[in-house]
Amino acid sequence: MNFLTHVLHLAGSSAAAYVAARQIRDPLTRPNVLAGFQLAESGSVPFLEALSKRAAAEGDSWLAEKLMKHAADEARHGHIFAHALKQLDKQVIDFKNLPKPSNDKPNERRSPFFAAYFEGFPPEQLKPDNIDWKVFMASTYILELDASKDFARMANVLPEDEATARNLKKGMLSIAQDETGHAAYLYEAMTCRMSVVEVQQLVDEWRTRKVNALLAMVNGLLQRSGQIPSLVKDAAPADMSDELAAA
Repeated sequence: MNFLTHVLHLAGSSAAAYVAARQIRDPLTRPNVLAGFQLAESGSVPFLEALSKRAAAEGDSWLAEKLMKHAADEARHGHIFAHALKQLDKQVIDFKNLPKPSNDKPNERRSPFFAAYFEGFPPEQLKPDNIDWKVFMASTYILELDASKDFARMANVLPEDEATARNLKKGMLSIAQDETGHAAYLYEAMTCRMSVVEVQQLVDEWRTRKVNALLAMVNGLLQRSGQIPSLVKDAAPADMSDELAAA
C-alpha cells in the first residue's frame, strides 16, 4: 500500500467510524443503523452456505467447516440486530412490497460502496459457484477485519444507563469477536494457497479497493445531501406479540 492510500485509509476509516458511532448513539438514527446491519449480516448467509458446499465438493473440508460456522455466526448476528430493533418497537421494512420505479435497473440499485469495491468484476463472477477463491478470501478478509474494529467502537459509545443499549453493547462486542475470528481463518486460508508476499500484495490491493469504495460511498451521500433511505418501520402489534411469545 502506498503512502497516499495509507493516509486515505486512515482518514476514511476515522470519518466512517465517527459517523457510525454518532448514528448508533443517537436514539433517532440507531434503528436505521441496526436495520442496515441486520440486512447485511443475514443477507450474507446463503452466499456463505453455498461457498461451504462448494469447498466440500472440492475436497477442502477445513474451509467448508469454517465457512459453515461463518454462515451460522452471521445468522446469529442478524438475530441480534433484529432483536435490538424489536426492543425499539421497530423492524426492517419488507422490500418485496415496495413499488419499483419504472426505470429501475439492477446496476443502479447496487450500492456505490460495493460497486467501487468490486469494480471490474461482473456480477456473474461474484456468485458462489464462480467467484475466485482468492478474490473471496481477500475481499472478505478486509471487510471482516474492519468490521471487527467498527463494531467494537460502536459498542463502546452506547450509553450504559438504559437496558436496551446495554444489551445491544454486549451483543455487538460478541459480534466484533466473531468478525475477528472470521478475518483470522480467511487470512490462514490465503496463506495456505499463496506465499506470504503474494498474500500481502493481495491484501494491499483490496485495502486500496476499500479506500476507493469509502470515497465512492461518501460521494454518494453528498449527492443525496446526506439523506439515507429509511430501512425500518414500526413493528406491528402482532410482531411484538410473537417476539414476547418466543422469549
